[in-house]
Amino acid sequence: MGFFSKLKNAFKKTKDAIGNKIMAIASKGQLDDDFFDELEMILISADVGVAASEKIVEELRLQARKEKLRTQDQVKEALKNVIADILRKNPAPDTTYPLLVMVAGVNGVGKTTTIGKLANYYQEQGKSVLLVAGDTFRAAAADQLSEWAKRNNTKIVKNNEGSDPASVVFDGITSAKAKNIDVVIVDTAGRLHNKVRLMEELKKISRIVASNWPFCYQKLLVLDATTGQNALSQVEYFDEAIGVDGLVLTKLDGTAKGGVVVAIAEEYQKPVMFVGTGEGLEDIEAFDADSFADAII
Repeated sequence: MGFFSKLKNAFKKTKDAIGNKIMAIASKGQLDDDFFDELEMILISADVGVAASEKIVEELRLQARKEKLRTQDQVKEALKNVIADILRKNPAPDTTYPLLVMVAGVNGVGKTTTIGKLANYYQEQGKSVLLVAGDTFRAAAADQLSEWAKRNNTKIVKNNEGSDPASVVFDGITSAKAKNIDVVIVDTAGRLHNKVRLMEELKKISRIVASNWPFCYQKLLVLDATTGQNALSQVEYFDEAIGVDGLVLTKLDGTAKGGVVVAIAEEYQKPVMFVGTGEGLEDIEAFDADSFADAII
């Protein structure tokens, strides 16, 4: 299945929530104030966010007046372009190799599964991959990561539960340098912003990486799309702690609130770098603004 097909399937619930309603209100044949008010509410209900929804509707209103938009197809195409433009303003950072990716997020967002998928993604590009079990807090976390390492036939650096995660990460960096590994993916313990010790631990891990890894270093935050607007506060707290470079959106196939991608782009200027498009090992894709807009509208 191609990228667009997988993305379209993942966003089916969001597309139904937005696209079909747009068709219904556009079928009235008149783009009046009622139309734009209804459209704004539809976008907000899909978790596009108030600020982003207002911006989108205002831009669409201007285009409709300027270009004399009338048909459903014209309105939908214009809406796709407005949404894609918002997402393009936050391009993903340049990626060079060797690369170290530190993966963070709260509990239950699909972080470990995402790491397994990312390992496969980079291997498909011909890169050697090393996993580092930096989550020494949660019981069996290293065992779960070991299973993903086995499925991907990749090496893993880990230590005993309760050991210092920063030292495990340091060992991983040392191993990666010695073996000329292309991509190092570091798992970290799931944490909430109010868990002060764990957040300080995450900062320490990031400092260890920054001090010992002179190559490309990216900090990815994994977000569960089904949490909608709650994902916004997670971006804020983790960005304050470590400086988030990009986002990974998971569970898009189970939500009608995929519009949170747009809300994050507008409010926090953070690029979505990857999206989870299903449960399989290969169901992760590099994010593309145009494909997203096509899939959601």
